[in-house]
Amino acid sequence: MEWTDLIDTAFRVAGNSSQTNQAEAVRTVEAVVIDGEKPVASTAGRHPDHFRKGVLVLTTHRFLFLKDGKPPVPVPLTAVTDATVTRTKLNGDVLTLVALTGSHRFEDVVKAEVFAEQLRERARLARTAPPQAPAAIPAPSAELSAGEQLIGQLERLAALRTSGALTDEEFSRAKQRLIG
Repeated sequence: MEWTDLIDTAFRVAGNSSQTNQAEAVRTVEAVVIDGEKPVASTAGRHPDHFRKGVLVLTTHRFLFLKDGKPPVPVPLTAVTDATVTRTKLNGDVLTLVALTGSHRFEDVVKAEVFAEQLRERARLARTAPPQAPAAIPAPSAELSAGEQLIGQLERLAALRTSGALTDEEFSRAKQRLIG
C-alpha cells in the first residue's frame, strides 16, 4: 500500500473529496516519514476539538492524526499501551488511544473496532520487535536496569492517572500490559 492510496481512501471515508486537501495531506505525511516506515491502515474520525473529520493513519512505527494540512499529531507505537472503542449516541464510535505520551480521543470513527485491533497489534509488534529506526521517544539509557525502566514507565502512567488523562480502568489495563 502506498501513502497516496492510504490517504485517498481515508479522505473518501471522511467525506472530503477535495483533491487539494488530499494532496496536502500526502505531502505533509511524506515530509515526516521515518526511514523504513510503511503505511498500514487509515480511517476517518473527528478530534473532539474539531467539527470536521480528519484522517487517522496507522504506520509500522506510529499513529498519526491529519487535519486540514496541519502537521500530523504523532504517537509512537512503542508508547501505545491501549486502544479502546466505546459507542455513544451523540459521538458514534469513540476511539481512545492511551500512550505513555498521553491519552487521545477521536469521535465518530469509521470502522473503529477494526482500526483499534490493527493499532493494538502493531503496537504489540513495535514493543517486542528490535528497534529498526530512531524512535520519536528517547530510548531509556542503557545504564538503567529493566526494573528501573519499568518503574519509570509506571510512574508516567501514575502521573497520567493523577492528571485525569487516564481513568482508573485505563490505568489498570495499561499497568497490566507493562507488567505482563
